[in-house]
Parts: sequence; C-alpha cells; structure tokens
Amino acid sequence: MDELEIKTEEVQQNEVVDTEVPLDKNVRLMSPGMMVIRRFFRSKLSIVGLIMIVGLFLFSFLGPALLADTTGDNYSDYTNPNKWGELEKDNGGKLDYAPREFTYVIDGVEYRVTQTTIANETYNTLAAPSDSHILGTDKDGYDVFVRLMYGGRISLIVSFLAVFLMTIFGVILGGIAGYFGGAVDNIIMRICDILTCLPGVPILLIVGTALDNPSWGIDSQYRIYLLMTFLTFISWPGIARLVRGQILSLREQEYMVAAEAMGYSTPRKIFKHLVPNVMPQLIVQMSLGLGSMILYEATLSYLNLGVKAPYAAWGSMINVITTDQAILENNWYVWVPAGVCIVIAVLGFNFVGDGLRDALDPKARR
Repeated sequence: MDELEIKTEEVQQNEVVDTEVPLDKNVRLMSPGMMVIRRFFRSKLSIVGLIMIVGLFLFSFLGPALLADTTGDNYSDYTNPNKWGELEKDNGGKLDYAPREFTYVIDGVEYRVTQTTIANETYNTLAAPSDSHILGTDKDGYDVFVRLMYGGRISLIVSFLAVFLMTIFGVILGGIAGYFGGAVDNIIMRICDILTCLPGVPILLIVGTALDNPSWGIDSQYRIYLLMTFLTFISWPGIARLVRGQILSLREQEYMVAAEAMGYSTPRKIFKHLVPNVMPQLIVQMSLGLGSMILYEATLSYLNLGVKAPYAAWGSMINVITTDQAILENNWYVWVPAGVCIVIAVLGFNFVGDGLRDALDPKARR
C-alpha cells in the first residue's frame, strides 16, 4: 500500500514537471531598435507629433492630386469648376461696393450723403468660404485651400533639404576635427566660432535683396532654395560641435584600438565605426532642426524675400496682412490657415524630436 502511494506521488510530480514551461520561453527578447520604437510610442506627445507631421505630408503632397486641378497653369486651361490649380484665378468676377460718406453744410445745416460706388471686378477676390472655395479666395482671386497645399510642399521640401545638407557638412567636418585633433581641430573649431558669431537673419535679408537683381536672372520659384542653401553654410557648426564632442570620447575606446591594429583606413574608422555611434544624437538634432528651418522659410517668405508671387508659400500667404489692414480685420480665412499650418509643423517636429531624445537616451527611465 505504501509503495503504491509512493509511486502515485512520483507520477503526479512528473506530470507537474512536464507541464512547466521552460524559463527561456517566458522571456521575450527585443532588439535595440524595437526597444527604441516601444519607448517612442509610449509617449503621447510623440504620437501626437507624428500624426501632425504625417497629416501635413498627406495634405501637401497627396492633397493636390485629389483636391486640386493639375491640368494646366492658368484658368483658361481648367475644365473642372469644382477644382482649382495653384496658379488659377477665379474669373467669375464680382460686384465690389465701396461706400463713401460726404458731409455738407448749407445755411448752417449739416447734411450727410453716402455715395456707393459699384465696381465690376474681373476676378472673384476675397470670396468667403463656400462649396466652390473651401477657404475662400485671396486678394488676387487664387483659391486659398489649394495654395495652402502647394505652399506646404515648398516649406517641407526646403526644410528637409536644408537640414540634410547641414547635417552632411556638420558630420564630415566634426568627424575630422574630433578624430585628428590638434591643429586640424583648432582650425575647424575657429571656423565654427566665426560662423556662430554671424547674424543669420540680417545676412539672409542682404542676400535675398541681392537675388532680387533682375540682371542675375534667377527664377522667383527657386530663389528660396538658394537662400536656404546659403543658410546651411552658416548653420552647420552646431552639428559639427556635437559630432566632435562625441568622437573625442569614443576614439579611445577598445574597438577603435582594435580597428587601428587591423590597419583600417582613416575614413573607414571615422564614418563606419565612429559616426554610427553618434547617429542617435544626430537624429534628435535633425528632427528639432526641421522646426527651426520651417520658421526660417516662413520668415523669409513673410518678408517677401522667399517665394515670390504667383507661387505660394505659407509665409507669403501671411504677408498679405502687411499691405492691407482690411484683410487682417475682415478676411481671417486668407491668412489664419497658413499660420495654423506653420504652428502644427513646428510643434509636430518638436514633439517628435523630444520623443526621439527620450527614446534613444540609454539613461532614461524604462
């Protein structure tokens, strides 16, 4: 009887042991990239910023294909009355009423007379939002909603190109300064000091005014690209200092000593072994720099030094309030949407940059 009980207990123990799951199957392994993505999406502001940026890209690049007419460059080429092009004016016309008040004094009696002048406008300017024009028209008869999409294209493309070029210059010169040190480091850092002391906006104003010279023959559609390219030449010192500081601390690590012993070339050691270790900081810096570049582009266009008419940009769409106070007071739909787009773009890139900084920081709380 005792032996039977002992065997029964052994069988039960074996069954319990067999049903247990091995420890390694309970552990879920995650790659460093998945850990960064998980920490990034844990932040609500990061998700909000990502939605803002994706929404702006869809609005600016996919929107014209769905909501705008792209069959021509002037109103005579368009056949769809419900869609408008970037350079298309609403030639439906309108009646413009301009009241004027006069005061007369006859035999001591004051008389007030109101005279209303009716003008037949060729283009439907400053039209209120309607089914035909979602956000109305501007003072020239262009559809505000369509020009908002095309203006977003210019702002986003210019900003990304400027940040990309700025990062390339900063990585190359910062990597060379941090790796070689000595006289090379001193020369590059002194150049950075000189460029940092230069007033960026005043110089851009001078260059923009010079580009207005008709003898240069620069197309107004591309002058903003030249201005932002010039901006990259005076904006790379920040990234160069970041890369230099990181490489100074990394070049003495064991893996760099091993690379030196293997006889690797200097470019390979810098750009294959050192620069990839600085990529997290670079990604954060680039995402935060995109917001600043959008503000630069909007400022130049607002000052009428960026994109010129008839082409659209968010800054130039706001510029109209500087020439006509009545539009500022009565036609909010002409300039407010462009300002809202600028705010959304800057906030979105800043939210994403903050989220990436927290997600890529190995010392951050998990």
